[in-house]
Amino acid sequence: MRGSLHVPGHFGEFLQGRLGPDGPVVLVTLPCPSLGVVAQVSGGQGLALHGGPPPAQARVLLARLGLPLPGRVAVRPLAPPGMGTGVSTAALVALARLMGWQGPPDLLARACVAAEGASDPLMFAAPARRLWASREGRTLAHLPALPRFHAIGGFWGPPRRTEPRDVAFPDIADLAALWARGGDLPTLAALASESARRTLALRGPADDPSAGIARALGAAGHAIAHTGAARAFLFVPGTLPAGAGAVLRAAGFTGIRRFTGGER
Repeated sequence: MRGSLHVPGHFGEFLQGRLGPDGPVVLVTLPCPSLGVVAQVSGGQGLALHGGPPPAQARVLLARLGLPLPGRVAVRPLAPPGMGTGVSTAALVALARLMGWQGPPDLLARACVAAEGASDPLMFAAPARRLWASREGRTLAHLPALPRFHAIGGFWGPPRRTEPRDVAFPDIADLAALWARGGDLPTLAALASESARRTLALRGPADDPSAGIARALGAAGHAIAHTGAARAFLFVPGTLPAGAGAVLRAAGFTGIRRFTGGER
């Protein structure tokens, strides 16, 4: 079997936290189609992974889905692992699809959780329209379409991989309920900013510059990878300043990129 594909990633989360003080960890992902992974299978026997998920995770995933071992697979992350762009989940999704998986994305999500302990909803066509229980691999609510937005973002700080047993996140049940009502970009961006503020207040780092940069740029709000280095600044289309990239570079950001999103 031979072939190649791209699985899009994300740029952190609009929201992430506990759904109630003792509830599950949930998130609303911030899609970034230019990220994720590019993967290629070139045949052969057994399992030979280059740049992809750990072999043990790959074997669990394939066994759960009833798929054969692929032989030689090369996976190229479009951002460094641990930055909060969904590389680990995207690599597992790519592996399954390269091996011919065409079944329900819900089953693929549960296989990803069995393999890596937590997953992003990157196996779905519209991942941001789900309130996602990342440690359970299931959708808790379907959400309205996002308003259109422009964004600029980058990486601030070191890589930080997700630890599936880590549930030390703030309660965002109120933010999730407000998000489910929908709204314009300033309304949703303010909720994203509050989610970021709560996580940084609880988990640090205390010197994160994102809120100040958002104010300086006149952004509608900002979003973070709640367990990673990605930081994104959200703008109503047509309002993203031309010099925003220079501001981020001056603050120590790397991997700066612009992207767009939304459906309405």
